[in-house]
Amino acid sequence: MRSETRLFAGALVMIAAAATALVGLPYLQLRDLRPPTGLHPYTSDQLRGRQEYIREGCIYCHSQQPRDRSQAPDGERGWGRASVAADYFYDTPHLLGTMRTGPDLFNIGARQPSMDWHLGHLYQPRAYVPGSIMPSFRFLFEMKPKAEPGDRVVTVPREFAPKEGVVVAKPAALALASYLLSLDHTYPVVATDVASRKE
Repeated sequence: MRSETRLFAGALVMIAAAATALVGLPYLQLRDLRPPTGLHPYTSDQLRGRQEYIREGCIYCHSQQPRDRSQAPDGERGWGRASVAADYFYDTPHLLGTMRTGPDLFNIGARQPSMDWHLGHLYQPRAYVPGSIMPSFRFLFEMKPKAEPGDRVVTVPREFAPKEGVVVAKPAALALASYLLSLDHTYPVVATDVASRKE
């Protein structure tokens, strides 16, 4: 009986130590964090696009966390500065990602600031990045004989365009592209932004 009590007490101590180290201390470090000056909340359209990003599984192939030079050559890859905790102030859930089958998207809105590029790339990735293994998201678009008022026509290179009619982006494609354009973290991170505390 004594050994069972010791085993149970030891397990409780281990769980408490792990919870303190993995949950408690990070919470104390970040609880008063404020967003950097250049970071803005998502618009409703960008939030819809973010949900589409999650629904389509983009997180399984793309990360959103460039690492520091001491850990990886992400800066040399053109992915921008290393991310900091404050960059994710408005993100719930966080979409950091763990795989890099495709490039990091933390700053894709700065690297590719064109709505037309994003829509065309979603429609047919290989038209914009030869050799890309990204799947085509053609189901986010529709083919029409001709554009109607309010339609967003997607222009793709001739060899990838339909033989007849036009490619029109559905609302889900427009929202997803809007979210991707919002991923622009090129603002400077000032120490006071990251370490500021509520007074």
